[in-house]
Amino acid sequence: MPEERAIDQLAMNTFPSNESRETLFALVTPEEKLPQPSSPPKKNHLKICGSNYPLSIAFIVVNEFCERFSYYGMKAVLTLYFLYFLHWSEDTSTSVYHAFSSLCYFTPLLGAIMADSWLGKFRTIIYLSLVYVLGHLIKSMGAVPVIGGYVIHEVLSMVGLLLIALGTGGIKPCVAAFGGDQFEEEHVKERSRFFSLFYLAINSGSLISMFVTPMLRGSVQCFGGDCYALAFGVPGMLMVLALVVFTLGSKMYKKPPPEGNIMFKVSKCIWFAISNRLKNRSSEIPKREHWLDWAEEKYPKQLIMEVKALTRVLFLYIPVPMFWALFDQQGSRWTLQATRMNGNMGFFEFQPDQIQVLNPLLVLMFIPLFDFGLYPLVKMCGINLTSIRKMATGMILASLAFAIAATVEIKINELSPHEPGAKEIYLRILNLADEEVNVTLMDYQNSSLFPNPIKPFQVITTDHYKMLLTTENQSFHFQLQYHNMSVTTKHILEEKNRYSLVIHRVQSGVSSILMKDMVTSTANGMASVRFINMLEKDVNLTLSRDVSISVGEDYGISAYKTVERGKYHHVQCRTSHKDFFLDLGLLDFGAAYLVVITNSSDKGLQTWKTEDISPNQMSIAWQLPQYILVTAAEVMFSVTGLEFSYSQAPLSMKSVLQAVWLLTVALGNIIVLIVAQTSALVQWAEFILFSCLLLIVCLIFSIMGYYYIPVKAEDAYSLEDTMPSNIKGNTSNLVTKKTKL
Repeated sequence: MPEERAIDQLAMNTFPSNESRETLFALVTPEEKLPQPSSPPKKNHLKICGSNYPLSIAFIVVNEFCERFSYYGMKAVLTLYFLYFLHWSEDTSTSVYHAFSSLCYFTPLLGAIMADSWLGKFRTIIYLSLVYVLGHLIKSMGAVPVIGGYVIHEVLSMVGLLLIALGTGGIKPCVAAFGGDQFEEEHVKERSRFFSLFYLAINSGSLISMFVTPMLRGSVQCFGGDCYALAFGVPGMLMVLALVVFTLGSKMYKKPPPEGNIMFKVSKCIWFAISNRLKNRSSEIPKREHWLDWAEEKYPKQLIMEVKALTRVLFLYIPVPMFWALFDQQGSRWTLQATRMNGNMGFFEFQPDQIQVLNPLLVLMFIPLFDFGLYPLVKMCGINLTSIRKMATGMILASLAFAIAATVEIKINELSPHEPGAKEIYLRILNLADEEVNVTLMDYQNSSLFPNPIKPFQVITTDHYKMLLTTENQSFHFQLQYHNMSVTTKHILEEKNRYSLVIHRVQSGVSSILMKDMVTSTANGMASVRFINMLEKDVNLTLSRDVSISVGEDYGISAYKTVERGKYHHVQCRTSHKDFFLDLGLLDFGAAYLVVITNSSDKGLQTWKTEDISPNQMSIAWQLPQYILVTAAEVMFSVTGLEFSYSQAPLSMKSVLQAVWLLTVALGNIIVLIVAQTSALVQWAEFILFSCLLLIVCLIFSIMGYYYIPVKAEDAYSLEDTMPSNIKGNTSNLVTKKTKL
């Protein structure tokens, strides 16, 4: 979450104080009369670290903690909700996830416009928080199975996400700036500490929520399955608490009135310059030194000068979206990769969506480590680690993270079951008779493929024997030795398949059934299960709210059913006479199971379970290196990048800069959305593609940065020459201070 920290710092610096805002706004619109700020409320203070702080900041910090818990907690389980509850494909789940993330970074523009031009920051936060709460309510209702059908769930989910995106994005540029408004101009030190506390609230909220909400989803059962309604409902309640806490501090807040939106003025200035240049491209009017000089007929030179300075910084933003395209895949592609891994760490069992907690946890560790350890050490070695070099290094680290993610993906594929090739099959024997059986495979070059007797209900996992066929379809005779009997059965085997030969008792002795097994692990890392019914009556089983299976009598075999990973200790089994509950135990990620239902005179119905495909083998701990690298990349790129660009932009253009920075995050998510919908690459190849693209972009960014001439603090767009003499002294120190970042 360093981008949140940097953005919030930018928001603070964008609106430094009432007095400074009036001065700066007067420079852009000197003929307009500024609205006067409301009189400050009665001062209440609380003491922190020996300094006095406005009591109102306590309400703002708690509000931010609850809001970040709400947002990141909901988002942590979102991909798996699409995958397992709405049953969307991986590509569709990824696309919608990134479309939502992108929208969350477009809506801050709307929030900034509402706050600056119409409602003011306080009322904007209140109104959009109400929209936010409504979005959570609708989203939670969409996760309740008994409310409507599949279409209703989809509609409620999309409407809820739309409102949440409007709420979280709309208040994003307002809350931090509103906190900065509570301090007087002379309390710079206290305001700086406030933003450290504010940043701590952001990361604490996200850290706790990313740990808790996956537990609410996977460890709590409701409506016969994972409790997505609770996983969405708790973040919704935290957002209600955020709104209540923020409202309680209303009488203590300083509430500056709307000031007018500088983004409009910048946009209009740029548009007029372009249109005026195109209109006069064939005229005899002398060419001008810069294309923005074509706006001189309508806009003051001071504004044009500052827009020029702004565009120099924005030019460096062109490669930035590619970094976010990689970074934001932690919640989509990396979570999907985790579903194909084993989350059992011995001391704790991670849910696939819970591993994301590593990012905020590592952020809290890396920022002081980098600021007080790595950067000073590099400086002591005589290396000038400029802001551009830090950002380029961050890009390289993110690229390496995706290279490691690709390596992990390849290893996962290697540990997955091998698929039979042309003229190959895999075969195993399951003995459901009451005595051991000897199996001889006739018409095959290796007739002693099964040299040992097959014991009844022998524990078999995935012991399939490889067989070579002479044709695509080949018939085989199996000789079954049972007691003193010899029975021969015939079956036709087709290439590229896995089979189980099920031996069972009949009145005359034994017989066999040939079953096709799953060839690969289950889609999306879920578990699959099928049943053989040895009873003399049909059975109906209910595994979850939307998974029920009917199995015929006398060795009836069901098709595979895909279920969510979990422990199934009380599966309802209904016969024509009575209801029973079966214990299937753990159905693990990626595994396929065969469950045989038997009847024991003294114990009632019993089950015997064997694996058709073993569970995921690779530990989720192997994702740790890629998370370490991408978090280090985030700290070096995001925090450094925004602080650098902030120091290079004119003071009155900070809000425009903030809006564009948020837009780069949105554009990065759009890149992922496009690739997910158009790329036909396998997942490891897609990771390599992103890694290589970011390396290319890093090279371009480095070249751009090499030719960029940074603005020094002492001459950083000083406004002294263009200010009226009566206000020069009030802002000269402020300008110098703000550019020393």
